[in-house]
Amino acid sequence: MGWVAPVAGVASAALSISAAQQASANGKFNKQVQERNAELKLQEVEAIQSKKELDLAKFDERFKQFQGETITKISTSGAELSGSGLRILRRNAEQAELEKEMIDYNAEIGKSRAYEEANFARIKGDIAQQQARSAAIGYYSQAGQSLLTTFG
Repeated sequence: MGWVAPVAGVASAALSISAAQQASANGKFNKQVQERNAELKLQEVEAIQSKKELDLAKFDERFKQFQGETITKISTSGAELSGSGLRILRRNAEQAELEKEMIDYNAEIGKSRAYEEANFARIKGDIAQQQARSAAIGYYSQAGQSLLTTFG
């Protein structure tokens, strides 16, 4: 029966070391997951930028068509492109600029949000890795304590 205590102590130390290794592996995995999440958010930033550019190009095309139709309506009504007609065209252009600024603003807000989410994911990954390190240190400490108790 004298051999049971040392075997139990060594087994306990081995289990603690195994748990420490598993904690480290979990921390590394969680860090990788969060890094991937961050990369996805950065890809989202690129997608938002591309969508903004496409939206602006489509808007410009629709606006040119709208202004052309407006000029045609003014001309076919017998009015001249002066006075009220020009004020209408100028007002349309001003409204178009506001719309384009809104498209740009919304895209910038979306990009900022995605950047923040990417940063937050990286922070979460760092925290997960630090927690895993702390857990691993605790398990290694338990292993050392088991060995000291058994053989000390």
